[in-house]
Amino acid sequence: MRPASQLVFFTCIWITLMSNACAAGEIKKPHQHCFSSVKPTRYSKQETRMRKDDSTKVWTLKYKQLLHIEDHNSAVRPGFGGSPVPVGIDVQVESIDSISEVNMDFTMTFYLRHYWKDERLAFPSKTNKSMTFDHRLIEKIWVPDIFFVHSKRSFIHDTTAENTMLCVHPDGNVLFSVRITVTAMCFMDFSRFPLDTQNCSLELESYAYNEEDLMLYWKHGNKSLNTDEHISLSQFFIEEFGASNGFAFYSSTGWYNRLFINFVLRRHIFFFVLQTYFPAVLMVMLSWVSFWIDQRAVPARVSLGKITTVLTMSTILSGVSASVPQVSYVKAVDVYLWLSSLLVFLSVLEYAAVIYLTTVKERKQFKKTGKISGMYSTDAAQAMAFDGCYHDSTTDMDQTSFSLHSEEDSMQERCTGNLSTDSPLIKRRKSLGEQVGRIVLENNHVIDTYSRILFPIVYITFNLFYWSIYV
Repeated sequence: MRPASQLVFFTCIWITLMSNACAAGEIKKPHQHCFSSVKPTRYSKQETRMRKDDSTKVWTLKYKQLLHIEDHNSAVRPGFGGSPVPVGIDVQVESIDSISEVNMDFTMTFYLRHYWKDERLAFPSKTNKSMTFDHRLIEKIWVPDIFFVHSKRSFIHDTTAENTMLCVHPDGNVLFSVRITVTAMCFMDFSRFPLDTQNCSLELESYAYNEEDLMLYWKHGNKSLNTDEHISLSQFFIEEFGASNGFAFYSSTGWYNRLFINFVLRRHIFFFVLQTYFPAVLMVMLSWVSFWIDQRAVPARVSLGKITTVLTMSTILSGVSASVPQVSYVKAVDVYLWLSSLLVFLSVLEYAAVIYLTTVKERKQFKKTGKISGMYSTDAAQAMAFDGCYHDSTTDMDQTSFSLHSEEDSMQERCTGNLSTDSPLIKRRKSLGEQVGRIVLENNHVIDTYSRILFPIVYITFNLFYWSIYV
């Protein structure tokens, strides 16, 4: 029994000593066993050593002390109360994303760089090297409040992080660069559309600071605006990029410096030649075909030369009107299409005039002589009027006029005609081309003859004047 009692005694003493150690604070968590108290103590020493070796946290404290960030007032401009702050600007155009004629705007992506000096950010440096920061420091210092006049939408790219950069030199010179996409208005003139040239501009200005507080200028003069060599647009040539400056006056706040990014766009004409001008020319020329078709072939002249051309010209006009804004003045394409439509419409009126004058002439001759002059019998004329084809029948082999008085006179004239003309056997041997040619030449009205010459001359003259004026 004695060894057992000794074992119990020593166990109680050991438990008492360990309880005193826990009460002395060697274990931080009350519910943790005392056997693990050594490990947290070792880890706390390692964490202390890592904090001493963490250069990023030391650098954070260092740049804040160097730049005096804690004492910097981001709401007050440099040199407050003195001369205005000169802020230089230069722009690197990355792309012109789109030009919209309907909305009269353009979208541009570019790098906007600001240059100014803030002596509050100066810091001592033996190597004279600058310090570069991202967007997290920009909220803590003063930066120019540039905005875009006449802009509709704009945003700073933020993939994968916000595309901004701040570079601070030891003497206090600051470079602030940001990547922006802007959609701005472009006041376009469509009086020469689609042979037009558009002048667009993007305007930069300070929103809060007038010329007494901030002076905007192009950092490198005319060389401050740079563009990517591979910029291209689907409908325009970029003829010119230029930078200029000026002033803007507001009655409530005064004068402000304003910078302009100017560019000239010339439209590609080849697309509209294929889609608009060339089809219009074909339709006008197709309307001239009716002048060579016999006047009594009503279906051929009306369907081919009139209805088809008029409907096609209406379709072309509707397509062009949908692609441009509804302006209140006449465009160059309107002049061309409307005059082409007018010529097509005049060809319709020309055929109506031919039919009317021919009918009037036949009525007068019938009242005078009692006979209708012409090559056709009643049946042949009606057949040609319905299907547009010439019908060779026994009723028109005599090639003379027929009488309306009596059947005996008609038979007598037909016999006389058969004696003075070729026999039916010889006539059937003649080619169809000769018969149709003779019919067209002998039965065309004088208006058709003049129209074959007058319409092409008028259209060619119009094209010469049109292209010489607008191109």
